[in-house]
Amino acid sequence: MQSPADILRDIWTSAGGDAAALERVQLTGEEPQIPSSFRVAVAGQTTIAAAGLAAAEIWRLRSGQMQDVTVDLRHAVAECRSERYLRLDDKPPPPAWDAIAGVYRTGDGRFVRCHTNFPHHREAVCEVLGCEAEREKVQAALMGWKAEDFETAAYAAGGVVALMRSHDEWSALPQARALAELPLLSIEKIGEAPPRPWPKGDRPLAGIRVLDLSRVIAGPVAGRTLAAHGADVLLVSGPELPAIPWLTIDTGRGKLTTFIELKSAAGRAQLRELLTDADIFSQGYRPRALAALGFAPEEVATISPGIVYVTLSAYGHAGPWAERRGFDSLVQTTTGFNHAEGQAAGVDGPKELPAQMLDHATGYLMAFGAMMAKTRQAREGGSWHVRVSLAQTGRWLWNLGRLDGGLNTPDLTGEAVHAAFIERVPSGFGTLKAVQHSALLSKTPAQWSRPAMPLGSHPAQWPARS
Repeated sequence: MQSPADILRDIWTSAGGDAAALERVQLTGEEPQIPSSFRVAVAGQTTIAAAGLAAAEIWRLRSGQMQDVTVDLRHAVAECRSERYLRLDDKPPPPAWDAIAGVYRTGDGRFVRCHTNFPHHREAVCEVLGCEAEREKVQAALMGWKAEDFETAAYAAGGVVALMRSHDEWSALPQARALAELPLLSIEKIGEAPPRPWPKGDRPLAGIRVLDLSRVIAGPVAGRTLAAHGADVLLVSGPELPAIPWLTIDTGRGKLTTFIELKSAAGRAQLRELLTDADIFSQGYRPRALAALGFAPEEVATISPGIVYVTLSAYGHAGPWAERRGFDSLVQTTTGFNHAEGQAAGVDGPKELPAQMLDHATGYLMAFGAMMAKTRQAREGGSWHVRVSLAQTGRWLWNLGRLDGGLNTPDLTGEAVHAAFIERVPSGFGTLKAVQHSALLSKTPAQWSRPAMPLGSHPAQWPARS
């Protein structure tokens, strides 16, 4: 089984990082930290460390100063569950899931998971089943379905559901075979452009402008991470788009936030204007959704030569599921994690990982990839495309190996987290108690210099560079 240092080395060097830089990283703490048979804690620690080291290397390039990076395992786990430890005016989060979200048994004795936190996804499930949005009625209706038939029908109707598969079942699918041919993250040149010099500033990403077109967890965590190292991150949403308020607060720290109606010609013109001065464009919309509006990677590289375009997908950019929508909980279910954890726990049915680790680790990989691509752009020019997916992060996590007895680990309590890793900060919602960033940089400490604000609080424009 690989050590955390070796896992980090693989991530770092696979994206072109100089192995000598790894000597300045310290990974502390012992696994396991939370109850799982998978190495979820180390997955969080090493992806956070990769992003932290990328920021430290950028600072070396900008200032000539080297610095140390330390990531504690327990702190990393807390950050990878930051949404559950957030407190707003000392109040804990509301229930995380919609009333009919979750696991159901089907008529053929299998299990399916429904993700219904967005209204249109809930309506699609109920439309396919021909029932009202009540848990007992959904369960009764599903007894008339085979699990895989329901999964197929729900996706066709615009829903997001997952059949619980074993890892062997998943591995036999064409989509799993397509993922096996891809790296953990890919960084590809997609256009010619002169190098953009680093702007002046006193932090690794000071003056770097990031357009964040993402929702829920993974993409927003990437933007939050870039903001922690000094980037100007502008979160672009739409007034009609559904959002999950608690996640918006937690991942909104450090960001500006504006509304743009991308379905209107005026809104698309606004985004093109912002793009002309952007350095990084990070998006997690359904595959091809932005391309249909004129913002495919190659088009964005034409609007803004030298851009770094970051794409998040659920199941990867190759294979028959490349355009399938999905969330962390569904990818866990589809790819074998829930089945394996259930078996390890001795339960008849799915058991979730104790963190949305596919989301969080993928978010840190997005930030890492963006910084590594930006470094290449500043050195050799070009426009660049970074691609990551929840399923590919899952494949990587699976291949880190299993922990015997890991499910017997006592869980990390809120009291322990709040005693060690929480900062108290003002926001546009009230006073927040929130998990601090766990990558500790010795010369340029991570911090969020802007408070979390309600969506749409700022104009669609960039702040002046200092």
